[in-house]
Amino acid sequence: MMNDILFGQSYYLKFDPKLWQAMQPYPPLGTLIAASVACEQGYGVALFDAMLADSPAAWQAALQQHQPRFAIIYEDSFNYLSKMCLLAMREAAFTMIEMAKAAGCTVILCGSDATDHAEAYLQKGADYVLLGEGEETMVELLAVLDGRSATPFSQITGLAYAENGRVQQNPHRPVLTHIDDLPRPAWDLVDVEKYRQLWQERHGYYSMNMVTTRGCPYHCNWCAKPIWGQRYNARSPQAVAAEMRWLQETYQPDHIWFADDIMGLKPGWWPEFAAEVQAQGVHLPFKCLSRADLIVRQPDNVQALKQANCDIIWLGAESGSQRILDAMEKGTTVEQIREATQKLQAAGVKVGFFLQFGYVGETWQDIQKTLQLVWDCLPDDIGISVSYPLPGTQFHERVAAQLGTQQNWVDSADLAMMYQGTYTTQFYRQLHTAVHLEFRARRGWVKLRPLLTQPSQWRGSHLYELAAIAYRRLRLPLARWQLRRLRKSSQANATLLPHMPLAQSAQPSPQPEETP
Repeated sequence: MMNDILFGQSYYLKFDPKLWQAMQPYPPLGTLIAASVACEQGYGVALFDAMLADSPAAWQAALQQHQPRFAIIYEDSFNYLSKMCLLAMREAAFTMIEMAKAAGCTVILCGSDATDHAEAYLQKGADYVLLGEGEETMVELLAVLDGRSATPFSQITGLAYAENGRVQQNPHRPVLTHIDDLPRPAWDLVDVEKYRQLWQERHGYYSMNMVTTRGCPYHCNWCAKPIWGQRYNARSPQAVAAEMRWLQETYQPDHIWFADDIMGLKPGWWPEFAAEVQAQGVHLPFKCLSRADLIVRQPDNVQALKQANCDIIWLGAESGSQRILDAMEKGTTVEQIREATQKLQAAGVKVGFFLQFGYVGETWQDIQKTLQLVWDCLPDDIGISVSYPLPGTQFHERVAAQLGTQQNWVDSADLAMMYQGTYTTQFYRQLHTAVHLEFRARRGWVKLRPLLTQPSQWRGSHLYELAAIAYRRLRLPLARWQLRRLRKSSQANATLLPHMPLAQSAQPSPQPEETP
């Protein structure tokens, strides 16, 4: 069977042990949208979904099966795992390029890492790299390659390629503004039943992914934006609700993950969306991401989230130290985090905190303030990371002189400190362990405590949770001792190294400009 294009991506869940253990896989939305765009142009397309593949050997089998003219490795820029540019996935992409070239394909790359390191991908054998947002550049390039257009490569914006042994990088293309005009993801290319089976076996329900926006207009100085820059564009509430209804009718999922960096930024979006969901008969709980200041400043959003059936909303809390939030140019306050959490939980909407340790100049007092925020608010879930310098950020520029040979994590559980922070990699890995142990124990006790006076309500799952609480509590003293030991050794080593203070001009970031 021959197709014009074989689309693929290089995020292999099996190469990321932490996420493989969690087993919450989602197909690559960005890849599926690009495939739909190519279909609209009349190309025959096939999909290689690395998410559930064992290794790049499966890509080679797909090349043999479909015999494509073009192999397009189009990363899912809506999935934070792809945006992290992990070394294991970069090496997989390099292998996939070599295999596609050996199969006689013209090889095209698109994604965050390829945009940041186009020369490296071209040197590995890629013929072209789509810089930033890729759909329009892809269509224009394919038209030239198949003879539909005579546009010179030098005039295709958003394209990088090699010419006479030198890498040429054309200016980036302006991002799409009317994203409602894009086709739906090519779900017909996905083995939906395989995903459903994995979710049902592990979690007892099936979750699918959607996206409602592109980009983020905020100025957090550690956040890389190689695809959309500082721009933010949103789909209409009507279009999003209609897609949810279509997924509900076509695939019957039990849950939706909205993969946006920030969902519902514009004033009035959430109430309008909630009304549309109800009008169109959508009954799908979902999780999404937002900011504490948006919840506090737009109070109608809380009830709208509940009305729209939001199960959990993840907030980029990052730190409980205002000093660190200001240094990050986060543009939020600790009090906003507390207030947003209280309002959401009071309305029956769960809250997750993303926490980031290890930022430049962080002290033990800053860490303690973050932990106190967690214990006071007791969100429904937490995710812990350490500051990760990615190209194109002010944070990266500030610590660039300290970066060694490893400038990317191997996988999402790496937590390597790639610059000289206050504490060592081992300390932050142990902090991750200790905080999760205590948090899970506290959250478990909150769920069980009301049942102490209702013994008739106890079930086997409650006994399991009680055992898990006891296990975590037993592990905590040793975990805390190891953390104290690593803290002391880190501080001893730090006295021999130059101190890097917080940025001099650490101020809350300005509010984002309104974008289409």
